[in-house]
Amino acid sequence: MENKIPPQHQDVQPGLESELDPQPKVIRYAYVGSGKLKGKVALITGGDSGIGRAVAVHYAREGADVSIVYTPREEEDAQKTKTLVQAEGRECLLLPGDLKDPAFCEKVVEDTVRRFGKLNILVNNAAVQYQHKTFEELTDEDLVETFETNIYAIFRVSRAALRHLNKGDTIINTTSVTAYQGRADLPEYSSTKGAIMAFTRALSSNLAKKKIRVNGVAPGPIWTPLNPASVGAKEVAQFGKDVPMKRPGQPCEVAPAYVYLASEDSSYVSGQVIHPNGGTIINA
Repeated sequence: MENKIPPQHQDVQPGLESELDPQPKVIRYAYVGSGKLKGKVALITGGDSGIGRAVAVHYAREGADVSIVYTPREEEDAQKTKTLVQAEGRECLLLPGDLKDPAFCEKVVEDTVRRFGKLNILVNNAAVQYQHKTFEELTDEDLVETFETNIYAIFRVSRAALRHLNKGDTIINTTSVTAYQGRADLPEYSSTKGAIMAFTRALSSNLAKKKIRVNGVAPGPIWTPLNPASVGAKEVAQFGKDVPMKRPGQPCEVAPAYVYLASEDSSYVSGQVIHPNGGTIINA
């Protein structure tokens, strides 16, 4: 999948998929669902766009109904995701709000269970990132927002979900290649992604006795709205060219990892992280 990305920038986070050029590839035309998630219910934070949208559509093609969490600003993207899920013959519950609010973290779980009667898969995927050319530029506002969105919300939503998860159910957390490498201009983002990796390992051990599996996915440079909303236009045009494959990945190249981790195919896998990152070697 060759991707030529022109310079572009979005001024406000979270970014919008509807404004990306080119549009990300959500699911391969040839991807054939085989009922791996038939009858399951999934809750996906950040499910309106990017990796979250691709996961929602793949889950629907595999037979799951989904709830997606997003900010009110992303309503257009969320409606598009709902249309794509419904085109696969499944239901999609839209849950707009602010994951920095502890009460909302509880509400998205309860609303999902109220609508579908159960919850089997939690995908903690929502995130923000702010670029800082020097560490001194880092503001307390950016620091607090990044931690509250990227890691505190994962604790809160996971805690709420555990009232409803049972043997065989799964939690999947989106970390990042930056958790392992760090990134000079994304110190707080990299730090939260490292925390997510450690949380994944800790929670997997905690829940092993309940037969609930917890795993993670650590994407490299994937073409999503997060990127032009956080870095300069010229940098966006170079996005992904520093990995061995010399290109950014597409959401459709990441979402199948989430299918694997949500399905019985990974029944002996917990506390692990999958690395769809364009060939970057991670030794951790």
